[in-house]
Amino acid sequence: MFRNTARFLDVLFVIAGGLLAHSMRFSTPIALSDTERLLIAFNCVLLLLLFPGFGVYETWRGKPLPSMLARVAAAWMVVVFTALVLAFTLHRMDAVSRLWFGYSTLISGALIIVTKCLVHVALRIVRSRGMNYRTVAIVGAPGFARTLLAHLEHAPQAGFKPVCVFDTSIEAAETYGARLNRLPVLTDLDAFAAKVREDHVNEVWLALPLSEEHTIYRFTRMFRHDFVNLRFIPDVRSLSLFNHALVDVVGLPTLNLSATPFSSPQMWPKLIFDRLFAAAALLALAPVFVVLAIGIKLGSPGPVFFRQTRKGVDGQPFAIYKFRSMTVHHEAQGQLTQASRNDARVTKLGGFMRRTSLDELPQFLNVLLGQMSVVGPRPHAVEHDDLYKDQVYGYMHRYRIKPGITGWAQVNGYRGATTKVEKMEARVKFDLFYIHNWSFWFDMKIVFITIFKGFINRNAF
Repeated sequence: MFRNTARFLDVLFVIAGGLLAHSMRFSTPIALSDTERLLIAFNCVLLLLLFPGFGVYETWRGKPLPSMLARVAAAWMVVVFTALVLAFTLHRMDAVSRLWFGYSTLISGALIIVTKCLVHVALRIVRSRGMNYRTVAIVGAPGFARTLLAHLEHAPQAGFKPVCVFDTSIEAAETYGARLNRLPVLTDLDAFAAKVREDHVNEVWLALPLSEEHTIYRFTRMFRHDFVNLRFIPDVRSLSLFNHALVDVVGLPTLNLSATPFSSPQMWPKLIFDRLFAAAALLALAPVFVVLAIGIKLGSPGPVFFRQTRKGVDGQPFAIYKFRSMTVHHEAQGQLTQASRNDARVTKLGGFMRRTSLDELPQFLNVLLGQMSVVGPRPHAVEHDDLYKDQVYGYMHRYRIKPGITGWAQVNGYRGATTKVEKMEARVKFDLFYIHNWSFWFDMKIVFITIFKGFINRNAF
């Protein structure tokens, strides 16, 4: 019913867009030409044929709104392009006003997208108030089941209501009659199946490890005659540090365990911001660069810039730029002595630059070159990578995204020397939290904090 209504409204918006575009273009009473009618008819038929293939009419419950709206926009552009090709093939485009075609495309697309957005927001509000929900029974060990329940509790707008938990742990017999987050915990399989059927539960979520294939088969066989949605949510917490995205690889469903966590379209706002911010910073700070360069040359012999090899995204090496803050010295191959408080190697100007993070400013050149980001995990020296990669779990996963000039660890006080493994573990923990929870607005928050309180830190020397 709902899908048919959505189809009807989409067709209506295509027609309305064509009529409004004609009125705007020609300022005359609505009297479409034959070619305009033909294009509108093409768009209506193609919309009904192509939109389902893009998943436009699938349920949006629990799915991110931006990605779904992007899918609708992409489907609409394919419809318009296909109609255009058909019109060219029939040699009917000569009689079409380009302005009318542009207007109709924009108006119809806007009506379709805005309406779907409003409907989705309205449904989120309705579901968050306890209506239009789907009941869920969770199968799994209490630990992971508790994690899923927390997710559902923090996303009431998705419209999923948990009703019970089936405990698959070895200690399940001891939990008979227990409750988890105020939900009954069942341990008898027949009793669980009876409850699912009697309460007409909509979905059963199998929150099980990948090794529990026999348990998954057991449940799929048990509910093979029931019209209940079975969903497998693999418990791979011990295997991966990133979002466990299910992707298509050569036509096969593939679960990412350790792969680049974000797709290119997701990173476009970050990439654009990095380039613009770096260019603006370099332009605005040019006088500061000149003053510091003169001070460095007068303070001690040696180059203005200090270059050192660091690892970038996916471990690709690059040369990081800093203002030289120490006297020129040489160390043994494979050895790197971190700066310490009152370090004799640090010049007077160098000490000031390190305390105020001015020595890091040349890294905007690395950002402009695409080697670094404004915000991201700080890259460490290669010698430190070799030291900590086997001591700190998840250390190298920091390099799955571009390293940054500032980061979540830095604005939380984790700067300076890492003389103990515990300090590096804490820093890595913050970096991985950033990767898990990344968004463009999270970056903006870190930039804001850095500008107002992140340059000077007592741990920087």
